[in-house]
Amino acid sequence: QVQLVESGGGLVQAGGSLRLSCAASGRTFSAYAMGWFRQAPGKEREFVAAISWSGYNTFYADSVKGQFTISRDNAKNTVYLQMNSLKPEDTAVYYCAADRSRGSYHDTSDAQSMLEDAYWGQGTQVTVFS
Repeated sequence: QVQLVESGGGLVQAGGSLRLSCAASGRTFSAYAMGWFRQAPGKEREFVAAISWSGYNTFYADSVKGQFTISRDNAKNTVYLQMNSLKPEDTAVYYCAADRSRGSYHDTSDAQSMLEDAYWGQGTQVTVFS
């Protein structure tokens, strides 16, 4: 059974940074793509970023491109999301996702398909105040 455990969320002032971590267990971590999604109150869950099995390919939502960086350490079975220059609109619960079957994607639009076929973590709250 795949388990994903997020950490690193919290309360931060606008302009600050946070790094989220997601530790995975239960299958061969290095074979599958990983990603981050977020859900703000009253809104649908949205794609943030994804990374291929090797870490070579990364994909970002336009809203976070240049601001967030996704990375992975296959030796530690962990995926990260470095979030810089945080804004109040980044406030949300952030969810780690592990694709159930795919190792990579063709483009960002394809990466968003992870929403329909992924294992999920429990989420970690990120609150940005101005």
